[in-house]
Amino acid sequence: MKVSYLSSAAVLVETGDASLLCDPWLVDGAFYGSWCHYPPLDSEPESFDDVDAIYISHIHPDHFDPATLRRMDKDIPVIIHDYRWDYLRDEIADLGFEVLELDHDSRTHIAGDLHINVLAADACDPELCGNYFGCSWVEGNPELGSTQVDSLAAIDDGEYTVVNMNDCPYPLVENSMRQVKDRYGEIDLLCHQYSAAQFYPQCMIDYTHEEKLAARREVIVEKHEMATEFIDLFEPDYYMPFAGEYVLAGSLASLNQYTANPPRAAALEWFEDNVDADDHQCVFLNSGEHIDLSTGRLSSPYEPVDPEEKRQYIEEELAERTLDYEDAPLPDAEELYDRLPEAYESFESNRQEVAYETDTTVLINLLDDEYVELSVSGEGYDTVRDPDLDRYDGYVRVEVDPRLLRRLLDGTESAHWSDAKIGSHLGISKEPDIYERQLYNCLGSFHA
Repeated sequence: MKVSYLSSAAVLVETGDASLLCDPWLVDGAFYGSWCHYPPLDSEPESFDDVDAIYISHIHPDHFDPATLRRMDKDIPVIIHDYRWDYLRDEIADLGFEVLELDHDSRTHIAGDLHINVLAADACDPELCGNYFGCSWVEGNPELGSTQVDSLAAIDDGEYTVVNMNDCPYPLVENSMRQVKDRYGEIDLLCHQYSAAQFYPQCMIDYTHEEKLAARREVIVEKHEMATEFIDLFEPDYYMPFAGEYVLAGSLASLNQYTANPPRAAALEWFEDNVDADDHQCVFLNSGEHIDLSTGRLSSPYEPVDPEEKRQYIEEELAERTLDYEDAPLPDAEELYDRLPEAYESFESNRQEVAYETDTTVLINLLDDEYVELSVSGEGYDTVRDPDLDRYDGYVRVEVDPRLLRRLLDGTESAHWSDAKIGSHLGISKEPDIYERQLYNCLGSFHA
């Protein structure tokens, strides 16, 4: 079995007579134009039209990339987890692909000697999943299955086993990991996340330069240490830290210095210093290179990028690009006002469904110095001008380009709050400086 690294979470698994492409994000501009690759990719989507199947772990654009899939052969079957909701299936089907939804922990034949087993990140465990997503367990319908956004995959040819963790969060995913370990025993290669695909700390508009850099270092170490939990449980012969690798483009390019997305050479050094190489060998590959699991040989040694060449590429190429919404005209105030009643109704309905309440107030800029003020305790919304932040018990203030806000308020057919956040399009300040996860989940429903 041969495993090639392409980009971020995109890998190609090949045996002598079958192949599987995982999470192909091969085109710049995910998350409304902000996420790009470095080094620039040589691989074109059409180069993989001969694969037997595509596995897509979840709906985030660096894993499910419509721009990549539009350029690929629509006769290739696409494999996903059978999620409770059909948004991922429907999005893929709308592109013209046949979608194969697999039950949790169901080993399935692909072609030749290649098999895949897709598991939900939460293993359908209500104590782990909680009610962050208004999940089926809370609604008393556990047969509806997982509501987590992520999945993982065990890929085998009867002799070698690769586990692809993509973005699955630990410890939520621990039960699924143990199911895989119990079923397959020895794991030859583990592919796992090691960096942060998130808005923090680069989007914190009330942090100083030094505070952002300090937060960046803390998150990187936290993610690296979390990755060792994957390694300790699976005990793989080889492990490949991957996923969440990107550079920001356009007007967001200046934020690259703060993203918790370390140079791969630095990450390699950390893992070699902190994981016993006699037990588990760390594998970093340049794009297009592979490891042969039958011999342990790499097609080419890993070559770190030149930091100065990367900086120059970002400044001269990526920073000049236009984000998806920046060519649109600015909306007028009435366009935004008209959408607020229905958006708040949707927000409040979701808040009640997940039974969440907080004294924290959400403030989202509209135009000029005007904000919409959202209660997260059922007390409605208002518009305020130049709000006095000292009068709130707690607040989350969100700054967003009005052109993108218009799309966000229009609904998920136009833009998603979660994608805008992950894509670093939202400037955020908060008091107290804590992350109320449920608040952001509710905010995802603030649209007409």
